Amino acid sequence: MSPKTLYHNLVRSNIADMAPYTPIVPFDVLSKRLGIPAEDIVKLDANENPYGPSPSVYRALANEKDYHIYPDPDSTALRQALSQYTGIDATHIIAGQGADELIDLIVRLFVTPGDTVINCPPTFGMYRFDTELNGGKVIDAERKADFSLDTESIVEIATSGKNTKILFITSPNNPDGSVLSDAHLRELLQLPLIVVLDEAYIEFSGGSRADWVLEHENLVVLRTFSKWAGLAGLRVGYGIFPHWIISHLLKIKQPYNVNVAGSAAALASLADVRQLRVNIRKIVAEREHLYSALRNFDFLEPYPSEANFILSRVVGRDAAGLKAALAKSGILIRYFNTPGLQDHVRISVGKPAQTSVLLSALEIISEQA
Repeated sequence: MSPKTLYHNLVRSNIADMAPYTPIVPFDVLSKRLGIPAEDIVKLDANENPYGPSPSVYRALANEKDYHIYPDPDSTALRQALSQYTGIDATHIIAGQGADELIDLIVRLFVTPGDTVINCPPTFGMYRFDTELNGGKVIDAERKADFSLDTESIVEIATSGKNTKILFITSPNNPDGSVLSDAHLRELLQLPLIVVLDEAYIEFSGGSRADWVLEHENLVVLRTFSKWAGLAGLRVGYGIFPHWIISHLLKIKQPYNVNVAGSAAALASLADVRQLRVNIRKIVAEREHLYSALRNFDFLEPYPSEANFILSRVVGRDAAGLKAALAKSGILIRYFNTPGLQDHVRISVGKPAQTSVLLSALEIISEQA
């Protein structure tokens, strides 16, 4: 046996066999790859906020003097500000390095090798990623054709004796933007497992269930600053948990998980919610405009969305080819070819000028057909 083979055998078997998560390519790399200046690229592929952070964020980062000091391990000031924002007592809140860190912590807390997690694809890929990373087994309860949850399938899996620990649900769901009804959530909360409700896009929809955590010992609600506050590059999220779960999460959370810059930016955002809500309203209005405009193209079938993106089925032409054609013009969208999403593209909502560039390019493509 060669040394290479010997050492490779030391890798955990579940990690050796798992597929890597595929993130969005960095902006500067895309610019070089396409041969197009960064300022000419219309980036509509990652659900980022086109208006960026509040101006107060830049001032807060410039004025911060304690970058050489470890951050508050409890994120005390941030949690207090989040308490004001959500109306939930700070003792129910944990801040994280994006909601992604909290997803990983939740899985690590509950899942041992062989335990089952219910996933509801098409949906956010990190639920599967973190489950497999921690040795858990993912059982998919595929969504229906309209992307609504198949609650009967979920109940069947949860009660099948497969040691199911967690159910992950996103509302509004990524990538289609559909929302979960109160009735369905109440039904799912009756199951003997932890229900994690990811509300990454809730500011574009409304109707948060964060306060439901106070009444349900098996509900966790996750939120983020990446979308509504434009802080995707700083990685700040938070979760709202029952006290009994928090007591265990604090044992395994990295002590300095939210860095000084992220905390300062999040606090500045929460102090400028009024202006950020103006941007949210602009995005919601542009979402409706984009949805209506996309319906005019006979090769696109867009779905209604309550998030900051529009998912469309591509008909009568190759979806990958459509993505490539737009990329040549410097317009980046997300292409899917996975179960439940064959021949689909997702377009993030940009500024009106970005929408105009996109629609003009689609007109040209339409005429070339």
